[in-house]
Parts: sequence; C-alpha cells; structure tokens
Amino acid sequence: MSAQERQLDNFDWELATQAITVRIRWFGICVGYVLVNLIGQGHNRGILNAILLLGAIYALLDTVWSLRGRVFLSEWPIFISFMEALFIGLLCHFDDGLLSAFRFYYFLSLLVCAIRYAPLVTWVTFALHSLSYVTLALTRQVTTRDEISALILMPIFIGWVTWACVSLSGLLKWASDRLRDLNGKLQQNQALLEHRISERTRQLQESQAMLVQQEKQAAFGLLAAGIAHEVGNPLAAISSLVQLLNRRNIEEETRGKLSLVDDQLRRIQRTLRELVDFSRPAVNEQTRCDIHAMIDAALNIAKYYKRKKGKTIVTRYVENVPLLMIVRDQLVQVFLNLILNAMDATEEGGTIEIQTSREDFWLRIDFRDDGQGVPEHLQGRIFRPYFTTKATGTGLGLFVSRNIVEQNGGRIELTKTSPAGTTFSVFLECGDEVAETTDAPLPKSDPLIPRDNITGLDQGMPGG
Repeated sequence: MSAQERQLDNFDWELATQAITVRIRWFGICVGYVLVNLIGQGHNRGILNAILLLGAIYALLDTVWSLRGRVFLSEWPIFISFMEALFIGLLCHFDDGLLSAFRFYYFLSLLVCAIRYAPLVTWVTFALHSLSYVTLALTRQVTTRDEISALILMPIFIGWVTWACVSLSGLLKWASDRLRDLNGKLQQNQALLEHRISERTRQLQESQAMLVQQEKQAAFGLLAAGIAHEVGNPLAAISSLVQLLNRRNIEEETRGKLSLVDDQLRRIQRTLRELVDFSRPAVNEQTRCDIHAMIDAALNIAKYYKRKKGKTIVTRYVENVPLLMIVRDQLVQVFLNLILNAMDATEEGGTIEIQTSREDFWLRIDFRDDGQGVPEHLQGRIFRPYFTTKATGTGLGLFVSRNIVEQNGGRIELTKTSPAGTTFSVFLECGDEVAETTDAPLPKSDPLIPRDNITGLDQGMPGG
C-alpha cells in the first residue's frame, strides 16, 4: 500500500477540517490586529485589542487541541457559534457599527461551521449571526443610506453564503466518502489478486516438484533395471555352475561351501528383484492391498540403506485390518520415505517404531523416531516443496508423500514432535462401512496417546 493510500485509508474528516479551521481563525486574528492598529481610525483601539486577545486565546486553545489530534469543544458546536456571533458583534459595535470591516467575519465563521458540522448546525449559526447583526443595528442609530443598505443586504448575503457553504461542504464530504469506498474496494481487489498470484505460484511449484520427483523415479528405474540385467545374467551363469558342481561326487566340506555360495547368490538375486519391483513404473490403478505387507515391503527396501546400521526398527500391527483400496506402489513409496526420514533423524543405537491402529473408519499408521525433533519455527514448512533440513536433501519427500496420501483419500500429518522424538501419522480409510459411504468423519489429529487395545506382532529388526 502506497503512502497516499494509507493516508486516504486513515483520513479523518473532522481532524482535517479542524486544521483548516485553525488557519482561518489565526488569519482572522492577524487581519483584525492590522485593521485596528494600522488601518483603523484609532477609536476604541484598546477595547478592540482586548476583544481580539480573547479571540487569540481561543485560537491558541483550538491549536493545542488540534496538535493533540482532538477538536476543541467538539460536543458544543451551537455554543461555539453563539460565542462567535457575540465576538463578531462586539468587534463591529466598538468599530464602525454596521459598516465595520469586521462584519465580514460572519462569512468566515459560516465557512468554518459548514466544513466542520452538519447542515443543521450551519443554519442555526446563520440564524445566530443574523440575530447578532440585527441586534447590532438596534444598539446604534441607523441613519445613513449605507447603513440601511447594509442592514437589508447583510442578512441576505449571510444566507446566500450559508447555502453555498453547505452545498460545497456536502459535495466535498460525498466525494471524500466515495473516494474512501473506492479505495477500500481497490485494496480488496489488490489483496485478492495477490492471493490468486500466490496460489497460482504455489500450484506451479507443486506441479514442478511432482514432475521432478517423477523424473527422478523414472531415471532410478532405468538405472536399476540396467543394473539388474547386467548383474542378473552373470549371477544366473554362476548359479548354474554351482548347481552342476553340487551334482558331482565331491567332499562334504566342498559341498557345504558350494551350498553357502548358492545361498549368497539367491540373496543377491532377491535383492535385485526387490530393487526392480520398487523402481518399475508405478501402477496408478487402485487394488485391495494388505497395509502390513506394504509396510514390510518398504522395510525390506530400507534395510539396504546405509543409515540403518546400529538402529532398531520395531513394528506393532493391529489385528483384523481389512484390505484397503489404494494404489500399492504409491503407498509403498510413502512408507519408505517416512522410514528413511526416521533413520536420518535417529542416531546410532536409537529405535524407530511403526505402529498401526484403528480409529473409527480410519486406519492410522504412526512412524516414530527418537531423534531431536522438528524445531517449532520449521513445523509449518516441512510439507512445502523444496524445503529440507538435510544437507543433501531435495525437499520433495514429504511434499510428494502428502500428495500421494491425499490422492488415495487419506491424510498425513506431523502429530508429535519434541527433543525426545517425532511422530508422523498416515490416516487411510478402511472397513466395509467406508465402501458404502463417502462422508466418513475425518480422523482426529491430536498428538498420539497410549493405546491399551493394540495387539499384534513385535518384530525387532536390529541394524547390521
């Protein structure tokens, strides 16, 4: 917002008119002193100077209130008009009567009143000023033609000035209100435009992040397939030779060594199959899957991760979990990412716990680690694309995982974090009831609390 927009937004008509009023009052006081002491004929100079001094004191109080952001006697406009009518009448009385130059102060007073107060107050002021001028005529002998003309024309001129000032003031107030309304709408449209630009930028960044992750997955798949092909063929040949040797009459010690070689070859082949299964092009078709089998598949891949060494993974699975309609490959990717993040956060000798539980129509999977936790100032950014606290991270893991879970009708969130550890939770719809309705209540997102009804198998997986 520019300085002009802020000034317009904070515009106060009463304080603005107060500043104008103060200037007009001081202008009148200065002109009055010039008329009395330099231009006037010199009669009643002391009395006129005393009256002007009272006016100067009032103008000074008005100035002090204005500097403090307030309006002097703002709740007594009629009283102010009465005092001004009396003040001007006294100046005219001790000067030249009906023909005194001070009679033009009536016009200044009406102008000030019109820009400060409501039209009704201005018309009341007109009545007071007219009464003041007529009273002035009654206190003096009206004999000359000029005085008679002034007595007739002055109330007419005062009324005309009142009408003009009220009309002009109303126009200015309407223009000010209209301009303020237009400025408010402009600011609303500007805020809406900025919000839309920010939303479009965020969507573009997320789309770009998903594309980068998919390209990385595809490149990894090609590399894994190439490695499996190049390594698989020699392994098949070696395995065939070992089997041929086992068929011959050889010593038991040699046969035992060949069996050991064959077991290690099968282990290598199994690792290659897992690598190829993980890296193959993802299938986006939903099928009924066993969530525990998918977690185990992610663990089988994670066991080759170098940060696995010296850490224990414990699984606690709830019983009687129905098969879920989800995209298997995508959810395995999510579970693997959460497991690897937990490994990165856990020091050697630490424990990672994976636990499943039922909450109404939802299956909850918790991934706990005993690392250092997520700092409070970073918790709101962990699911943003390209945000990472790792020196070699891409910042796409949690972002992609969140999108995958949401596409499968679930939800992922950081449910607990402290210096003692962190828990990420995945919520997925489960049960026959969910297949028949689409308005199942969302799962609670409170921090994880102990559950006494969870049973199942505890599988310790100590790091090698």
